[in-house]
Amino acid sequence: LDKDTHKDWVWKGADCTPSFDRCLVSLSPGGGDAVAIREFDPKAGKFLTAGFTLPVAKSTARYINDDTILFATDFGPGTMTPSSYPRIVKLWHRGTPLSGARTIFTGEPTDMSVGPQVFHGLYGTIALIVRRPSFFKADYFYLRPDGTTLKLPLPQDAQLHGVTDGLLIATLQSAWTPAGGKPIVQGALIAFRVLDFARTGKLPPISVLYTPGSHAMIDEVAAGEHAVFASIYNDVKGAVHAFHFSDFKWSDTELPLPKDGSTRIVSANDWGPEAYFTYQSFLVPPTLYAYDGRSAPKAIKEQPVRFNAGGITVDQHWATSKDGTKVPYFLIRPKGAKGAIPTILYGYGGFQLSLTPWYWNDGHMPLDTGQTWLTRGGAIAVANIRGGGEFGPAWHLAALKYHRQRAYDDFEAVASDIEHRGLSTTKQLGIVGASNGGLLVTTVMTERPDLFAAVVCQRPLIDMLRYTHFGAGASWIGEYGDPADPKMAAYIRTYSPYQNVKANVTYPPILFITETSDDRVTPVFARMMAAKMEAQGHNVLFNEAAEGGHGPGSTHAEEADYWAMSFAFLSRHLGLGK
Repeated sequence: LDKDTHKDWVWKGADCTPSFDRCLVSLSPGGGDAVAIREFDPKAGKFLTAGFTLPVAKSTARYINDDTILFATDFGPGTMTPSSYPRIVKLWHRGTPLSGARTIFTGEPTDMSVGPQVFHGLYGTIALIVRRPSFFKADYFYLRPDGTTLKLPLPQDAQLHGVTDGLLIATLQSAWTPAGGKPIVQGALIAFRVLDFARTGKLPPISVLYTPGSHAMIDEVAAGEHAVFASIYNDVKGAVHAFHFSDFKWSDTELPLPKDGSTRIVSANDWGPEAYFTYQSFLVPPTLYAYDGRSAPKAIKEQPVRFNAGGITVDQHWATSKDGTKVPYFLIRPKGAKGAIPTILYGYGGFQLSLTPWYWNDGHMPLDTGQTWLTRGGAIAVANIRGGGEFGPAWHLAALKYHRQRAYDDFEAVASDIEHRGLSTTKQLGIVGASNGGLLVTTVMTERPDLFAAVVCQRPLIDMLRYTHFGAGASWIGEYGDPADPKMAAYIRTYSPYQNVKANVTYPPILFITETSDDRVTPVFARMMAAKMEAQGHNVLFNEAAEGGHGPGSTHAEEADYWAMSFAFLSRHLGLGK
């Protein structure tokens, strides 16, 4: 396709018909969030010349059946939200022009986004419209066969995962008492018969599959034909649970997989008992497991081993933040290392994104790339600070909006704990963060420049008083607050790196990395901060690649350059190998 179109296309996912005869493939030119959608024939191995096709835009499309799709895209002026996402959903039948697609739902002009969500199975097809007033809130509308919609009576922060045996599966981000029902705790996994609701318009009884503890979180959920699979973490270590509904109650079985790592739900069969999972850890490469619904999951494929794990140790420590909260972090070091050594501290702390153990993971600092750092005598630390989802919704909410400073206090506490334990020093400790993590590392750099010897800031947000005016920034008001509100702006000003960097303060050397094609955060923030710090006389390096979108590169070669640059910079300033 690249050769035929003379463009570098980046895979962004696909949606297939229940028969898998056709797939809607999303492809990004350069790795950004905007995609072209083209219909693909898997059996013939080619794109359809007369299939469903959408031009490059921030679009989503889902099959209702083999000849009908539900989709949202840029239909022209007035059809996109302030966050640059679609606000209109249409129904399109095969063989008809795009201009003839029928409008099913139109969101409010102030919404973050509107899009389709469709589930298929033995129960039939459940088509939904998802209207998001903001990043963490959604209204779900059941699409009737006649094209009308019926709003599901769920909390706006509920997240839907699929349908099993006619039961719609969801997780709650806050405590909820359904009408006529019993209270359900925050973070719970729940279910109800969606077709009963569609028929009567009344919420059926809610059943609870799982209630997490204070140090637990439900990470991923997939609904199969007769089972629900969930990746559940305790103290940032994952396991896969299988839930079955029988005799009006749920059974819960933990499947036998390796411990002390990360588990992911790859897929669950809508039409059978099969499911696929992955396991990985800081020392074990991703391994794919197949589950047949009867016997233990079987390892069927493993990524190549990238380094000798026998020479490396992984420990979990806990730091104490400013308000007394215990904050976990992982420390990966050469076995037998004595005393303080060059250490990279990595963090994120936002949007309920959890930094669970990984060997290789797109978007995070890859441990297989970092092997040379570890084998040359360096260490890597991963901080599970508030704002993430490591301990469920409450861990995320603890650092939202007016509580943002807690994430930065947590990160600084982890850095101090590493140094107090004698594992590194201020002259050997560097920090790395991307996106919201880029905001994290530049904020703590301005607050505690004495703690660090080097900073790598990748595709960051930085000017938080103006972030809503760039890229998809308006969609993140639910996370950071709205700087148009004077009270919120006054709070944001206390930590926003662009407003707090000063000429008369000595900061550690900093490397900014960004991409021109980043249409989510945009490269503006990195450019602004690098220019300001350079004008103030600070030690600044800046690199902007053309491709990659909001990621570390659109090709393996670009990603290798991205991380080689980061590790080389850190090696120089943290004294690795000296």
